[in-house]
Amino acid sequence: MKHKSLLYIGLAATLTFTNACTKLDENAYDELLTDDFYNNKTEVLSAVLRPYTHANAWATPSGQDGWWRAAELSADQLAWPTKGRHGEDGGKWKRFHYHSWTVDEGGLNNAWSLMYGGIGFCNDPIENMEKRDVAAMGITQEEKDAFIAELKLLRAFHYLKIMDLFGNIPVVTKVGEPAKPETLPRIEVFNFIEKEIKENIDKVPQLSKAMLGRMSQAGAYAMLVELYLNAEMWTGTSRWDDCIAAADKLISGQAGGLNGALALDPNISDQFGTGNDLSKEAIFSIAYDYKVANFQPSWPSEFFHFKQQEIYGGGRNGNDGIVVIPGVYTTYKDADKRKSDWLLVGPMVKFADGKTPILASEEYNGEQLVFVDNIRKNKSGSTVSNMSEGEENSGVRFNKYKLGNQVAGPGGTPDINPNYNNTDWNIYRLTWVYFAKAEAIMRKNGGVANAEAVDLINACKKRAFSAEDWAAHAYTPATLTLDELLAERGKEFIFEGFRRNDMIRFDKFVTASWWDHSPSNATRELYPIPQRQIDLNDNLKQNPGY
Repeated sequence: MKHKSLLYIGLAATLTFTNACTKLDENAYDELLTDDFYNNKTEVLSAVLRPYTHANAWATPSGQDGWWRAAELSADQLAWPTKGRHGEDGGKWKRFHYHSWTVDEGGLNNAWSLMYGGIGFCNDPIENMEKRDVAAMGITQEEKDAFIAELKLLRAFHYLKIMDLFGNIPVVTKVGEPAKPETLPRIEVFNFIEKEIKENIDKVPQLSKAMLGRMSQAGAYAMLVELYLNAEMWTGTSRWDDCIAAADKLISGQAGGLNGALALDPNISDQFGTGNDLSKEAIFSIAYDYKVANFQPSWPSEFFHFKQQEIYGGGRNGNDGIVVIPGVYTTYKDADKRKSDWLLVGPMVKFADGKTPILASEEYNGEQLVFVDNIRKNKSGSTVSNMSEGEENSGVRFNKYKLGNQVAGPGGTPDINPNYNNTDWNIYRLTWVYFAKAEAIMRKNGGVANAEAVDLINACKKRAFSAEDWAAHAYTPATLTLDELLAERGKEFIFEGFRRNDMIRFDKFVTASWWDHSPSNATRELYPIPQRQIDLNDNLKQNPGY
């Protein structure tokens, strides 16, 4: 954890600005810190790192309406159903699920404001460092150039994700200029992002331990992979060869690695535990250090039950919110370790002794808490299953990322975890790059897998099965169809923010049915520009169909 602590010593000063992450009532194109700053390297580094803490609010399941919620809760794996007296929340989660959102959605406006606020946190230090002499800032010219390039790449990441949700958006690169930016067509935004990445990728360091949680060459190549993987959807022109070339930069190790050369981790838990800063496949993450900076993962609020701390031996509970849509759990084979390790179902017992039942607190007050793979009012014998009919135990639960434990398990095993509450959230990991390259190969080949595509997917999937079981579950060129690839992506990247994007690329998002969702229409492949933003800026143009 030494390098993570070093990162957050520099970051701790930025946390005084945390309240800006929730100031969502105005447009944020003119977000800035202060003009009387950048007087030494510590202040410079604090400004450089500020957008990363802000990204926690919008790029991860943070308890706030950011990119992540819009990217997952509209797709076919996760939902936030009403459970008894909890979770109605004005119907906002139902509108995500049913694709019935409106131009006045407060959550979409919050997401817009949070992401553009992050762009402001990038633009301000870029502008301030560009106009200042290095001697006055206590840094070298090389450091100055690298910091500015890093911020431009991080800004490109913001624009990539805003473009993903809203399509046609304004691009702002100066604080407050213009005050009312115009909407640009999605293809122009795409071209801006690509240009920014290509111009700055060689100016930042390769990925290394020193770049933990920061935008490096590896993070930049991962952005190019995402751009090119979705280029046909976003611009009308496929870029499969470019996707493969960017992926190869990462797979070959040319962009560095967090812990030696980039490589697939040997098992399925290394990327998601309290020591995941030691992962060999992490490319770009939102990094946390609770001990040094009091900066902790925010996702427990989204996923954890009201009594979750008893399940894992920690100190944090949640809002009993997001669950796995009924039937997704059964798509995993029983031999698949991801089913048992990443998902939580069945009777719950206390972590400390491994046997005492955890008692429910709502519909099943006084009875053992049992998570079930359905969403219906079982207590009354109802068989109606929809977004309104849940109980506190409805739905299979999130267990992919682990916080660690604050109390010892049965007989002292496992012991108290010294890295409790420090688990990083991966934005890009090498497994995702393997899948992207395999898909690009198949798309080039008329949707048919060749041996290379099969090898890429099997290298990732194999970790989820024992040696004895693997032969029965390995893909072949005949069995790895595009539909099967989408299904496998769902199993591998559940909870990671890619599902809506994947479904659109595979032409399933508005055409398919699942659980309590019927097909919508092509308009819904983009979210509307929030009406509140249009009211503030009459240069913004609404997306077609809204």
